[in-house]
Order: sequence, then structure tokens, then C-alpha cells
Amino acid sequence: MGEKVTQKSCSREQTEELYKLKEQIDLQETLFGIRNKIVVLSGKGGVGKSSVAANLAVSLSLQGKKTGLLDVDLHGPSIPTMLGIEGKLPASAGGRIEPVAYSENLKVMSVGLLLRNQSEAVVWRGPAKHGVIKQFLAAVEWGDLDYLIVDCPPGTGDEPLSVIQLLDGAEGAIIVTTPQDVALTDVRKSVTFCRQMNLPVLGVVENMSGFVCPHCGESVDIFKSGGGSRMADEMNVPFLGRIPLDPAMVSAGDAGAPFVEHQAASPAAKAFGEIVATVAELCAPGK
Repeated sequence: MGEKVTQKSCSREQTEELYKLKEQIDLQETLFGIRNKIVVLSGKGGVGKSSVAANLAVSLSLQGKKTGLLDVDLHGPSIPTMLGIEGKLPASAGGRIEPVAYSENLKVMSVGLLLRNQSEAVVWRGPAKHGVIKQFLAAVEWGDLDYLIVDCPPGTGDEPLSVIQLLDGAEGAIIVTTPQDVALTDVRKSVTFCRQMNLPVLGVVENMSGFVCPHCGESVDIFKSGGGSRMADEMNVPFLGRIPLDPAMVSAGDAGAPFVEHQAASPAAKAFGEIVATVAELCAPGK
């Protein structure tokens, strides 16, 4: 009689190692197709970081750039609301997730697109957050992109840390602040955080820099002005520009209609256009 052949099954540890290896390969393949990876950070909430991230992505897409927008603000995902795509569920096939198409040139992924109820709270600890962010990068069918814009929650916690660790070789971070001192104190920590993580700072954006009167067009410094540029000088990082507090910008965000697309003549959109041009130049080949 011939010898009986037995097949040994993989141990649990071996299975986990194989799964992790596959995840790493998927992540590397995904990132290989993305030319420029930009992380949008803020040291403090309420400074308009998500608005800057959304309008940056839309502006680049309007210029014909293949763009992805990843919202990793897991506890307060506002990107779906700002783009008017709430309720659009990402499709999945063969273990891959198709991001929601905002337009021909802009793909979007957010945990907010996966919630059955927008009032539902996301209660996750650090390891769970890292796993979801890794899936959003490795398992989402981003395809070939000119830019991937990543909107992080405020501060220097789990989500920004995971993003920077996973996005090996990212072009850099855009840090959003408002002019008042209480915001600038926290933004300095974001600059220090980027340096500790060896992530270049592309520049600082000063949002809500003065209020533009919708009647006379005069600008009033409600939240002061110029604090962001002074802080950038002190921290030796580039200053990208100022965006005024414009009523058209506020209403556009609530209506799910990005101001760079639907309020192109507004002072905020014009100021933002200069910032986007500078960012594109910084990311140009050879820079």
C-alpha cells in the first residue's frame, strides 16, 4: 500500500501573517498608482479644515486632475455633506470597494458613506481606527490618481498617525488654522507633529481671515488677520494664503455645493484659487 499523504493546515498565526502580507501588497499596489498624496491637518477643530480639503479636491478635479478625497475623520465625517453625496453607498465586488464618484475626475471615500443613520455614533478604539484607515487605502479601488487628498480629524491622535505611517512617501501636509492665538497655539503642535513624523509641511492656510460684507464687499477682521502668516514665519514653514470668511462659502458647504465650483466669483473662491495654484506648483515634477 502506498503511503498516506496528509495535508497540514495553516496555523492561526500563519493565516494572520498571510493576511497581513496580502494587505501590505494591496496597499503598495494602490499607492503606486497615486502620484501625489496630501494630508490636510489642523491642530484644532472648527477652523474649516474639511472645507479646505473638499474644495482643494474639487478644484484639482475641475482642472482635469484625477483626484481622490479620503475622509478619515471617523467620528465627525463631514465630507459627504459638503459634497452633497450623503446616502450614496459605495459598491463592492471581489473584495474591493468602489469609491463614490462625485464627478468624472473626483472619487470620494468616507465612513459617513457607510452609516445607515447619519446620527449614528462611531465608537472605535485606536486599533480599529487603524484597520479601517488601512482598508480605505488598500481595499478601495482608487485607480490611477494625480492627487489623493486625505482629510484628517483635528489634533495629533490615532487617525493622523495612522495615515502618515501608511502613506509612505507622501508629498506633505497642508495645515489649516484661523488667525486667533487660541488656534495658532494648537497649530504649532501640528507642525511639530509633522516634523516628528518626517512629513514635509507644504504650507499653512489661514482660514476665516476677515469677513467679507455681502453688501459692500468691505473686509472686517472679526477673528483678526495675519496670525497664520506670522506663525508660519516663526515655525519656518511656507504660508499658502488667506481665505476670508465669506457668507457664500458657508451656504455652499451647507448645501453640498463646494464654493470653488458654485461660487467661483466669490472672494473666498478667488483666494482659494491662488492657494491651489501654489500647491500644484509645489507638487509639480522636479520640485
